This record gives sequence, C-alpha cells and structure tokens, in this order.
Amino acid sequence: MHWLINTPLVIVLLVNLFMLGVSRMRSLIYSAAAQGVILSALPLLLEKRIGLMIIIVALVTAVIKGFLIPQMLHKALRDAQIKREVEPLIGFLPTMLLGALGTAASITFAAYLPVTQAGTSTLIIPASFSTVLTGFLLLTTRYKAITQVIGYLILENGIYIFGMLLLTAVPFLVELGILLDLFVGIFVVSIILNHINEAFSSMDTRQLTALKE
Repeated sequence: MHWLINTPLVIVLLVNLFMLGVSRMRSLIYSAAAQGVILSALPLLLEKRIGLMIIIVALVTAVIKGFLIPQMLHKALRDAQIKREVEPLIGFLPTMLLGALGTAASITFAAYLPVTQAGTSTLIIPASFSTVLTGFLLLTTRYKAITQVIGYLILENGIYIFGMLLLTAVPFLVELGILLDLFVGIFVVSIILNHINEAFSSMDTRQLTALKE
C-alpha cells in the first residue's frame, strides 16, 4: 500500500524541481495549484478509516490551494502584466541543482530519524523537507513579488506534509485553522501586490528600496 502514498509524494518532489527551474509565472502558479490538489489527497491515503472530517479537510485543501489561491495569483499576474522571472538572484539551473541536492540530503537525513511510524511512507519527511527548501529558495532567490508569494505557499505545503505524521494526534480543526490562516495571508498579500503594482508599475521587490520616509 505504500506505493499509493509514495506516488503522489514523488510527483510533489518532481514538481518542486520543475518550479525551481521554470521562469514563466503561469507555469509556477499552475504547478503550485497541482501540488496543492495532490497534497489534498494525502489524508485520504494515510487514514485507514475515512470519516467525514477527513473528507472535509481534503475538499477544503483542494479548493483553497487548487482553485482560490491560484485564481487570486492569476488576477495579480494580469494586473501586473508580467510573464516571467527574468533576473533571479541565483540562476535557474543552479537553483535546480540546490533543490536536487537538498532532496538527496533530506532522504539521507530522514533515514536516521526515529519518527517514521509503521505503515507510514518513508517519503513523507524527505518530501516535507524538500518542499520547505523549495519554498525557501523561491522566497530568497526570486525578485518578483508574485514568485515570492508562491514560495510562501510552497513553504506551507512542506509544513502541511510534515503535519501528516501527526494526523492521528492533531485535530482536523487545527488543520482547517492553518488553511484559513494561509488563505487570509495570501489574500492580504494579493492586496499588497495590487498596491505595489499601482504605485510602482512593477512587481520587482528591489524597487521597494526606492521608498523613503
């Protein structure tokens, strides 16, 4: 049964590498949306008894991460009239290599952690660490504000994956609260993006250094 859990996690790892190597904003948004939908299925795959609350969490996760947030980012992208990240702090290929090395290190490191429960996929911890690293790289090596928002979203995905280890201990209402916080955070950031675009006609965060009291 492990292959049912490992397959979506492997796809998540591949999506991570793809996002680190792509410059087109729409491709990043679609990738983040696809990753969110894939992760929404994890509670259904991990739990032996599928109850109503598990189904609700899966549906809410899919709707928020797979539809609502991508729609908000697409709107911000249309308003900003930008198509791609042109000048990242670190090139796309070196960033992909960093992501691949981080993934390999995560798999090696996770093998020595005594937290994997019986019946649980051994890829959960590596996928979590790799996804957090991917989000961190997008946040720190990209200048476009929209890309950084996507990095924040991917970072939260990594935390969400790690939370699957605590599925039986953490109430699902806590997960719903995390999703609500994420939605509100992205909503506020989208408003900020709109104001940045109106004030500077640019989504390059380096332009914010022009602000003076």
